[in-house]
Amino acid sequence: MIAIFGLLLGIVLGLVLEPTLPAMLQPYLPIMLVAAMDAIFGAARAYLEGTFVDKVFVVSFLSNVLIAALIVFIGDRIGVGAQLSTGVVVVLGIRIFNNAAAIRRALLRA
Repeated sequence: MIAIFGLLLGIVLGLVLEPTLPAMLQPYLPIMLVAAMDAIFGAARAYLEGTFVDKVFVVSFLSNVLIAALIVFIGDRIGVGAQLSTGVVVVLGIRIFNNAAAIRRALLRA
């Protein structure tokens, strides 16, 4: 219940305050969002399987976001940022779809 309240509060604050992201961080936001989605889908899967641990979720969430942003940052510095961004999205996308399939199987018993 607290998580839902926090989510709703965050959405309302985002709509009211309309925060802006510095231009230098804008290339990393999509990658960080995909990494965060991977952690969230993994947490949902773990919850349905009965193996969810909140500390593991927090560490997974933060490390996924930071590592994905770091990979893209390093790619930008060596001139292959777009290729590494695509690679990160593909890998995390596969993980998201695998977790979504497991969630579907757990919910629908199919």
